[in-house]
Amino acid sequence: MDMSKIVGLVIKNLLCFFVWMCISSAIFAQAAGERDTTGALTLDQCVDYALKHQPLINQTIIGQAIVRATNSINTAGWLPQAGISGNLTHYLSLPTNFIKNSSTGAITQQKTGVVNTFAPVLSVTQTIFNPALLYASKSASLYVRQAEQFTDSAKIDIVAAVSKTFYSLLLTLEQINVLKEDTARLNKNLHDAYHQYQGGIVDETDYDQAAISLNNSLAQLRQAVLNVDPQYALLKQVMGYPPAGRFNILYDTARMMNDISIDTTQQLQYERRIEFRQLQTSRQLQGQLVDYYRKAWIPTVGAFFDYDYAFQNNSFSKLFSQSYPYSYVGLSLNLPIFTGLARVQNIRKARLQLQLLDWQEAGLRNVIYSEYTGALAGYKSNLYNLHTTRENTDLARKVYDIVQLQYQQGTVPYLNVITAESNLIQAEIGYQNALFQLLSSKIDLEKAMGIITVQH
Repeated sequence: MDMSKIVGLVIKNLLCFFVWMCISSAIFAQAAGERDTTGALTLDQCVDYALKHQPLINQTIIGQAIVRATNSINTAGWLPQAGISGNLTHYLSLPTNFIKNSSTGAITQQKTGVVNTFAPVLSVTQTIFNPALLYASKSASLYVRQAEQFTDSAKIDIVAAVSKTFYSLLLTLEQINVLKEDTARLNKNLHDAYHQYQGGIVDETDYDQAAISLNNSLAQLRQAVLNVDPQYALLKQVMGYPPAGRFNILYDTARMMNDISIDTTQQLQYERRIEFRQLQTSRQLQGQLVDYYRKAWIPTVGAFFDYDYAFQNNSFSKLFSQSYPYSYVGLSLNLPIFTGLARVQNIRKARLQLQLLDWQEAGLRNVIYSEYTGALAGYKSNLYNLHTTRENTDLARKVYDIVQLQYQQGTVPYLNVITAESNLIQAEIGYQNALFQLLSSKIDLEKAMGIITVQH
């Protein structure tokens, strides 16, 4: 290859390098800098925002309000019930009554009543005892607790999802920084290889290999930069953040390193898991239902008061000229004697459903334990991997510096530089992956142990 071609290739690769660096810097600035129209958010701020604006959480909060309104409806029967009704009647033919003459004993027919009648009635009833209302009253607080637990479960899922998505985005941003450093090193290697070739120290293959390594690194950088926007979009989605909104993410490296630790000697407590508490609430509700069917034979007792303000007249135009009011009070009692064995079967069904919940608890305990052991193993594995990759990164950087110096002195071939550079970039990216995998696995472990808590 003549000198003009070599110079042309050098200029071409340098131009490619600077073009890619400009493009990546512009895209990265847009992803990490120009997004800042509302400020920068830390992980805690992202979580706080999600807990207030995530649609799923707000749906469950509305669900709580619906449950409270439903409870008020179901227990409204304890309050007096009042209503007004009325009938306007016009007889086309008056009813016939049979009247016995007291002196003669003869029975005669006689039309009775008036042609026009209007009778408005004020009715007031008061429930004294009702098994269904008693069940509604006892279950009301349990239904509210169940709705709150649905909200807590949604919040725990959102906290975990936001945290893991935040770490995933942060990993990509950190990898971009690593790849930028890599391309800068490879660009310097390209210069060194070119000048050494001109000086007759190495042959032209060193320059070609340097160009290949640079191009590969630029391709990885471009891919990482292009991944930023989709990951920002995913973070907005789990936060409930407006798609058109913009924000930066902030993180404290020192705090992040402190956050990786967790006490792995803690004992698993099933009752801390929200799923376990939800099942216990369902069990209590089912117990109330069994109790309700057992007491369904108890009579329903109530009091009533009716005030009738009757108007009667044979002439419609004079209907409201005279009223004949009357009123009465009383007690009502409804005692079911035989319901076709429905009550017995309802009790049997409710008890069987309670047994189902017992088996669900047994299955849930197995699921929780499996999740816990898997999360614990993943955390320990990632923690060990982090320490290993950190040590590998330090060693790879040390080896690269030595090999690079040896190459410049002409004591080792360029292949050694390529190998050392490849080991260094793999070690640096491996360390970043290990760090954020560890943070993610810590979230999984906290969720499995029921440590992630939310405030009402």
